Amino acid sequence: MKLVEAITHFGKKLGGLKLFDPIEGLTIFEPPGKGRGYWAGAPSAIYDQEKKLFYLSYRRRRPVGEGRGYVSIVAESNDGIHFKPSVEITKEELGTPSIERSAIVKNPDGGFSLYISYVDPNNNKWRIDLIKADRPEDFDAKERVEILTSEKTGTEGVKDPWVTQIGGMYFMFVPYGPKATVEQGYEVEDLHKTGNVFVTGKIPHPTALAVSHNGVDFKWLGSVLEPGDNWDKNVARFSCLLYDPPVFYAFYDGRTGIGDFYEDRTGYAMSLDLKHFYKVSVDNPILESPWGTKALRYLDAVKVKDKIYFYYECSRKDGSHELRLNQVKTNG
Repeated sequence: MKLVEAITHFGKKLGGLKLFDPIEGLTIFEPPGKGRGYWAGAPSAIYDQEKKLFYLSYRRRRPVGEGRGYVSIVAESNDGIHFKPSVEITKEELGTPSIERSAIVKNPDGGFSLYISYVDPNNNKWRIDLIKADRPEDFDAKERVEILTSEKTGTEGVKDPWVTQIGGMYFMFVPYGPKATVEQGYEVEDLHKTGNVFVTGKIPHPTALAVSHNGVDFKWLGSVLEPGDNWDKNVARFSCLLYDPPVFYAFYDGRTGIGDFYEDRTGYAMSLDLKHFYKVSVDNPILESPWGTKALRYLDAVKVKDKIYFYYECSRKDGSHELRLNQVKTNG
């Protein structure tokens, strides 16, 4: 068990957060095959206080050439450990080469939203759509509406959203590809012919913030978390937030962009206002897998009573990724 401390002032601790040892975690979902490129992960988790149920969105993926991200699944659980599927959305329904992380949210009216990221078949750039339903099992890909695209945001693509509600507003943290940082001489074909600009090494991968009063119409506020100079110099992909007043802890995925595509590890930053984030894991990640490629990414966290449920994608000895859970007791 690790304790991450936020800031101190005249000897008084103003924030602190317990982390976990990945070795002690539980496997929630196995990958669909053995070896690199087979993944179960990219989780997004919530707890429905009214129904006393956990909802977990995750995706399954095969290697490039064998289907990539082929299905997004929403599952439910009474205990946060044993899940049964409620609905599946396939790449064929979206007409896309690949699906990645979705964000599941319960709305103030009692219904649910699923913000799903996938490759736009029209331009091979990542985009984010919204599917709404009264119940998660009723999510229907045919009912999706456009939320953020490369054209709307003036970027090379947007993906892997993480969404929360604060004071009646929706805050969406959006990893993206900034046009201004594309290396000179690279054409659209160089960036997007594979359908994943973020593993070309030709563009960094920071995170922006977008806000909305209704969960549909989002205002793009720009970058809030940038890649660093060391282990995270290519990627700073927002993963999730935890709040321990007065500190917001932001977990994020980082990589160098040199030989570690797809094998991100987890760092963290802190903020007091959700616009200015200060990295604490400057020199090294704070969480990584003890196995395989050391990848530990797409961390999401749900606090229920006196426990935090940490869900994350983690590499195995054979290089595949599984979806794991660690539970950490809090002080209340």
